[in-house]
Amino acid sequence: MVGSKKILEVTLAAAFVGGLGTLSATAGEVTDYTPVTQQRLDNPEAGNWLLYRRDYNGQGFSPLKQVNVQNVKQLRPVWTFSTGVKEGHEAPPMVNNGVMFVTTPYGQVLALNAKTGDLIWRYQHTLPEDLTQLHPTNRGVALWGDKLFLAATDDHLIALDAKTGKEIWNTKVQDYQKGQYMTLEPLVVNGKVMVGGSGGEFGVRGYVAAFDADAGKELWRTYTVPEPGQPGSDTWSGDAWKTGGGPVWITGTYDPKRNIAYWGTGNAAPWPGDQHPGDNLYTSSVIALNPDTGKMVGFHQYHPNDSWDWDEIDSPILISNMKDHGQTFDGLVHPGRDGYLWVLKQTTHGIDFVSGEPFVGQNAFKGLDETGRPIVDPAHKPTTDKDVSFCPSLWGGKDWPAASYNPDTKLLYIPANNNMCESIEGKKQTLVVGQPWYGADTDSAKLKPEADHIGELQAWNLETGKQAWMHPFPKSQLFGSVLTTAGDLVFVGGTNDRMFRAFDAKTGKLLWEQRTNSGIMGMPVAYEVDGQEYIAIQSGWGVDAQRIQTMLSKTTMKLNPDVPQGGVVWVFAVQSAPTE
Repeated sequence: MVGSKKILEVTLAAAFVGGLGTLSATAGEVTDYTPVTQQRLDNPEAGNWLLYRRDYNGQGFSPLKQVNVQNVKQLRPVWTFSTGVKEGHEAPPMVNNGVMFVTTPYGQVLALNAKTGDLIWRYQHTLPEDLTQLHPTNRGVALWGDKLFLAATDDHLIALDAKTGKEIWNTKVQDYQKGQYMTLEPLVVNGKVMVGGSGGEFGVRGYVAAFDADAGKELWRTYTVPEPGQPGSDTWSGDAWKTGGGPVWITGTYDPKRNIAYWGTGNAAPWPGDQHPGDNLYTSSVIALNPDTGKMVGFHQYHPNDSWDWDEIDSPILISNMKDHGQTFDGLVHPGRDGYLWVLKQTTHGIDFVSGEPFVGQNAFKGLDETGRPIVDPAHKPTTDKDVSFCPSLWGGKDWPAASYNPDTKLLYIPANNNMCESIEGKKQTLVVGQPWYGADTDSAKLKPEADHIGELQAWNLETGKQAWMHPFPKSQLFGSVLTTAGDLVFVGGTNDRMFRAFDAKTGKLLWEQRTNSGIMGMPVAYEVDGQEYIAIQSGWGVDAQRIQTMLSKTTMKLNPDVPQGGVVWVFAVQSAPTE
């Protein structure tokens, strides 16, 4: 923890009464707030959660170990807070010295006392009535100085006063009426607030842009689809680049040593590859950008001419001192939506391929060549006017929910989905600005005949390239991010039974579980206040998890599509069992 004990002045605030948009007060103020500096982001304190995955490296690892394999059975709820809204609650609770900041769907930011759950202030962004939200969600606020930064679904980047929740500046990033929107937590490096835009199914052109934290002025913008004359433009034909997709909708990772930000990019548009011939750089890739200038300094494309809707927007996890044929290197690890576990290498000239192996059933690729380029099986590649099946489904071996890496166990933990395949029939469709443009019939999930489960929590030994353990989830997908800790624990939600679970990080043994109000899509975090460790999560089902659930209800597995919605922040700590 930084500085002395923080004292919060908490004033009772009115919550939503009768539904969204009836907010009548914003509440109190945080006193003695600790500004977030670059030094703190480079080396975050163990007891705080200041970045999307705690560290710039994206490992999702907490060095706290007060909660551990010996006492996790005594983990109990200590407070909850209802957000007042439905749909998918996906954001990590961000914690800065006793203050928790939580975002929800529909542009709401809450400041809470992280020890007691008392509301300090509430901010509600007013969304336009004509906004079409394909994914009504948000994945968190970024912290810098005395400000918070919210990327809103109507494509506005908003700076808030962290003490009061009052709006400082509001900058339009793109035009929501053209299908652009934002759901990610911004990434801040040296006072530059970086964001990317969603909307790959609307025929948009993806980008990463940086804004000045003080004034909200745009500093640079790098498009993920090059225009004619730019490097990579020869991988597009005709005017396909103008509507080529490549959205960036999950927070990037950052290497302070090299001053490089890594961002994952989404699918090419529309879905069938024959409608946009070529490799289609830089879709379905990881791109390396200089955060000072936006210049692209490297890339790796996971699968050229994407035809499966396999966004690879989950930025790679940075892991130092990995080994390849006796040599150590700084690695970039990405369990992909395409079902491959990718290991890449950071180099002085960009990004090199090291290895790639499937971590779920995969039939679209026959393998990879020596450069890491997939050898595609045309029988399982969607195309126009053909009904084509492939595995994994378009939701992927792992969708956006984040994996985590534990440097103590040296295991990577993947929230995977196996045995679920897909059927797509490509169709020629006219692009209508602001309307979905799939170029295909709506998706249809199919299960392998022998499937007895879908969700899998997997642990992989990256040194051997072998799976260390796997925990299956019968009759449920696994659609939640993973937290691992120095207490040798792995926490994850993501299932339709509304459970939040803790596993032994070394063996995969289930140690603890707690049913919550709704299904959990959110990202677990660990933090500390006054010497007490807490585990926090948002429970709130919706968006893609609900859509998968609805699809699976129509398959042989016949899953019940009715998972209750409604957002609640849950906070747990170790407590002795009550006595009779």
